[in-house]
Amino acid sequence: MKNIYLIGYRATGKTTVGKALSAAMDRPFVDADEMLEREQGRTIAEIVEAGGWEEFRRLEKEILKRLSGMERHIIAPGGGAILDSGNVQAMQGSGLVVWLTADPKVICNRLAGDDKTETQRPALTDQGVLDEINTVLEQRMPLYKKAAMLTVSTEGIGVDEICRRILDLAAGRDSD
Repeated sequence: MKNIYLIGYRATGKTTVGKALSAAMDRPFVDADEMLEREQGRTIAEIVEAGGWEEFRRLEKEILKRLSGMERHIIAPGGGAILDSGNVQAMQGSGLVVWLTADPKVICNRLAGDDKTETQRPALTDQGVLDEINTVLEQRMPLYKKAAMLTVSTEGIGVDEICRRILDLAAGRDSD
């Protein structure tokens, strides 16, 4: 099996599930946002403040291009990686793309309880959190659907069960 990419909106479990899959499959895990921050020496919020979302997306694309050249990794791209068709092509061409989903209210609750929200998740709109989630998901849902090869809900089940579902679904798609 090639790389496994975990796509989805913020706080749908990409990093948490990615780390668990990494352990279960004995593969390296890479959080693309964390890699970007490490390489830039700045938080995502600082990158966006200094250069806007366009600059962040440019840097994100460079990271994903490099990651797509790796093999047998579990990769968590940022929630907006699917906004660029080149990113989607790179992911689809080098691995299995799994869309992790959750209800907007669940996402809102997860964001409120996550320490990374302030530094890694700058506002995408000038709306309140739940309104922003609904607005952005409405815009991105067709892109997630188009990019995904598999879809797994992360609501109401534990990380081990989510991993089992991904592994079961993936087993039927790729024998490598």
